[in-house]
Parts: sequence; C-alpha cells; structure tokens
Amino acid sequence: MIKFYKNRWKFYGFTIAFLLFGTIMMFVNGVELDIQFKGGAIIKYAFEGELDLTEVENLVEQTLDRKVDVQETVSNVSGDEDIKTLVLNLADTDTEGLTEDVQISLDSALKEKYPEANFVSAGTSIVKPFIGKAFLRDSLKAILIAAVLIMLYIWYSFRKISGLSAGFMGLIALMLDVAVVFFTFIIFRIPLNDSFIAAALTILGFSINDTIVIYDRIRENKRLYGTKMEIEDLVDKSINQSLTRSINTNLATFVSIAIAYVFSLIYDIESIQTFAFPMMFGIISGCFSTICLSGPLWVSWMKFKERPKTKKA
Repeated sequence: MIKFYKNRWKFYGFTIAFLLFGTIMMFVNGVELDIQFKGGAIIKYAFEGELDLTEVENLVEQTLDRKVDVQETVSNVSGDEDIKTLVLNLADTDTEGLTEDVQISLDSALKEKYPEANFVSAGTSIVKPFIGKAFLRDSLKAILIAAVLIMLYIWYSFRKISGLSAGFMGLIALMLDVAVVFFTFIIFRIPLNDSFIAAALTILGFSINDTIVIYDRIRENKRLYGTKMEIEDLVDKSINQSLTRSINTNLATFVSIAIAYVFSLIYDIESIQTFAFPMMFGIISGCFSTICLSGPLWVSWMKFKERPKTKKA
C-alpha cells in the first residue's frame, strides 16, 4: 500500500515549487489578454501564394496608423488545396475608428501591393474594450462561484466526516488545477481568452469528481473501521482502493483530449488548440491533486485540530 500521508511533504514541496515557477514565468512573460478580454479587432483575408508578413505588417500599420499583429494560418478541411488566411489583430485599439472607409482603404492598399495574392475578405470581428473587460470580470466570477458551490456540496455531502474541512481542502486542490491551466497559457505565451474560462470550469468539474470518489471511500471505511484505524491509515487505504479507477479515468480522458488536439493541429482549428492543450496539463494536475493532495491535506488539518485536545487531556 502506498503511504500518501507519509510522503505528503514531497507532494506539498513539488506543488509549491511549481507554483513558484509559474509565478516567475508570469513576471517574465507577462499576462497577455486576447481581444475577447481587452477589446480590439480581428480582420481576416483569404489569399493565395506567399507573403512577407513583416512587409505586410508595415503596410497595414502605415495604412491604419496603429499597431497590428499579423499572422498567417493554413487549413485543409476538404483535403484538397490548402486555404491560407491572413489574420490582422488590432488589440486594445479605438474600435470606433475602424470605420467602413478605413477598411476599404486597407483592402485597396493590400490589393494594390499584392495583386497576385487575390485577397478576399474573410470577416471582421470587433470587441469594444469595455465589453471585453466586463466579459473577463464575469468569467472570473463564474469560476469563483463554481468553486464555492463545489465546496458547499462537499460540505453537505460529507458532513459526517467533517465536511467543511474536506470541502475546503478539496477546493485548495482544485485551485491548483486552475493554476496549472492558467500557467500553461502564461508559459506557452497563449493569450488568455474564452478557452481559458472553458478549460478552468471543465477541469473544476472533472477533478472534483475523482475527489468525491475518494472522500466517499473514506466515509465508507470510517463507518467500517471506526476508531480501529488511525485517520492517516484510513485515508491511505481509501486512496489506494480508488487509485486504479482514478488513473484509468484520467488516462482515458487525457488520450481523448490529446486526439482532439492532434486533429486541431492538422486542420488548424485554433479554438480547439487553445482549449485542448491547457486541458491536457489540467488533467495531469487533476490526477495528481486528487490522489496526492486532497486526502493528505485533509488528514493534516484533522490532526492539527486534534492537537489542542491532546494537550488539554
């Protein structure tokens, strides 16, 4: 039987080290928000041939008199010819100034400079800055509310084994999973967008499922063994009984997400990439936090609460 509580400081130390590394990378790379959260515009053109993106960027900046990030995407949905798309990101700009006349002048400048590219407009998306900030604020509220509701559910469901402390320790483990998803965006320089919110909420619901299974096993073993078994041995036994189930569930989910990510790379589906890639790290974290953190953290708290009683006796 694996002694999870005995090795708790190794798990705690690894967790703290990762959080420190992620925090350092946050200061090094900074936190980049996508247009959805800070406002701006995305203009897309389908084109043919090859383009010098630096040259295109200079042309667009001169035409619009504002900073722009130029990217090229290639997709092949039908299996025939590759479809190339020029993506112009004008983040955190005065979207009111992006009038129809301005966009017509941009079309003319691109077609005049690159007549052989056969530019065709593929759509324009505009998000006003105040809408982006409101969306970010509401999204973070959604994560917070979900976390609190999960803690309250565990408190009520496991009230016979000190449900509030179990819920709180489970919440701490869940926050690690959310932090892993967040730091994945930071470390790999992925702008924070709605995929981050989707991944964070998904990992909250997925990870707590495994934690609830372990807490349920602890409750059953406590009913079975009572005071005959020390609480740390009881929790270790419960985690070991659920270990195979937890690993298999997380492995199957990881493989499914990995397959989705591979296909999103093949067909250049950016929205799936920015969801699936952080989710893979979140699933690994969820497996670790469920097995190695939630139980040992709860035992550490329960033993801490028993200390004053021992001294008084």
